[in-house]
Parts: sequence; C-alpha cells; structure tokens
Amino acid sequence: MPIQELSQKLKLNAFYTAYTEQETQPAYSELPFEKRVQMLLEAEELDRDNKKIQRLIKQAKLHEKGACISEMHFTSQRNLDKALMLDLAGGSYLKYFRNIILNGPTGVGKSWIAQAYANKAMSMGYSALYLRVPRLMQHLQSIRGDEEYLKYLAKLGRINLLILDDFGVSPLKAAEARDLLEIVEDRVNQSSLIITSQLPIKEWHGYLHNATIADAILDRVVHNAYKIEIDGPSQRKENAKKAMK
Repeated sequence: MPIQELSQKLKLNAFYTAYTEQETQPAYSELPFEKRVQMLLEAEELDRDNKKIQRLIKQAKLHEKGACISEMHFTSQRNLDKALMLDLAGGSYLKYFRNIILNGPTGVGKSWIAQAYANKAMSMGYSALYLRVPRLMQHLQSIRGDEEYLKYLAKLGRINLLILDDFGVSPLKAAEARDLLEIVEDRVNQSSLIITSQLPIKEWHGYLHNATIADAILDRVVHNAYKIEIDGPSQRKENAKKAMK
C-alpha cells in the first residue's frame, strides 16, 4: 500500500506532509534513519496538539480570545500580587483542583484575567468554558426537568476549568441556588472553578438565600480557593483613553 494512502488511513496527515518535505530536501538524507522517523512523529504530535488546542478554544466560548497573562497589568492601583498571579498561571491550581475567586468593582478586569487564565490552561491541554451566571441560570431553567438538564450538568462536570462570570450580579431564586450546588458538587476534587464577582465574599451567604445550600456551596468553593481582590480604575475606561490617543 502506498505511503500516502496508508498515512491517510491511519490519519497521519502531518506525518505524511513532513515525509514529503524530507523527500524533497536532500539534507535530510544525511540524517540517521532513527532521527528522521523521530522528526516525522514529532511533526504529527505537534499537529495533533495544535488541533486539540484549537478545539478547546472553540469550545471555551471566551469573549476575550486574546487575553494573555503576559499582558496583565500589575500597577500599584490594582493591588495584584504579581508573584501569586504568575504562579497561578503555571496551572498548579488545576492540578490540585483548587478554585480562584476574583473580586472587585465593575470594570477592573476580573473577566479578562479569568479568560487569560483559561487561555493559559488550554495551552497546557486543559479544557475550559466561560459562562455568565445570569445566562447559565436562564439556560438551566429552560431545560430543568428534561433529560437534557442532566446531560448538560454532566457536560459541565467534564470541563477542567469552568469560569462563572458575574456571580451575584442578579438575585438567585431557590431553584437556581440548587442548580449552582449541583454544578459545584460535581467539581469537588475533580476540576477547578474561577468565579468573578462584584459581591464581597462575606455577602455570598445571604445572596444564596437558603442557609443549608449556602453553607454547602461556600464549603466546596470558598475554602478551597485563592481569593484575589482587585482594585483600581476601570480598565475599560483606561483602554478607551489609550485608543483615543
């Protein structure tokens, strides 16, 4: 069977592309056979890794696709611990299934930072998904009671890094608080959360209404989280000023 046909059958497209390049470049003939085979396999591995990352990026539904840790601003006004923020970028929180809570007033860059961490996580092969809590609750309400509800919760549970943005921005109903508990419970010692909120953590218990459910959620999320308070001016206003210059 010709090499091209066999490569296609085995889905080794990048391997074959690299092979044809080797065949057209005389310099490759000077390399040991083992080295040439290694280079072909590495080309296939790199291609598969790149495709996986592209699939993860599409699945994540980020609004800030270009958010990058290297572009994070550490001005004194923002009150960010640079050592901690860069350490988290290394992904250890994902390895040990810990959470991150980003607190601060509107516009300070909570969502952007969360999505920068998501991009970094995906570059390491972790799956991620960005969801705004109000929209999430609307969706769960529309499918609650259907088989689709359990399927959707199972889908969320398989995501390595789930971002819940705008937590506390609108009141939660009792059923929505139970939905949140289901999502959180599925992630304990399995995966990580990043929660962004304008609401101070000390007020979360009251926001969740039912004391029993509130205790359960806070126990599973807050006590296992890096808590980051962000201050400073609105980043949207700052970026708008720069754009006008």
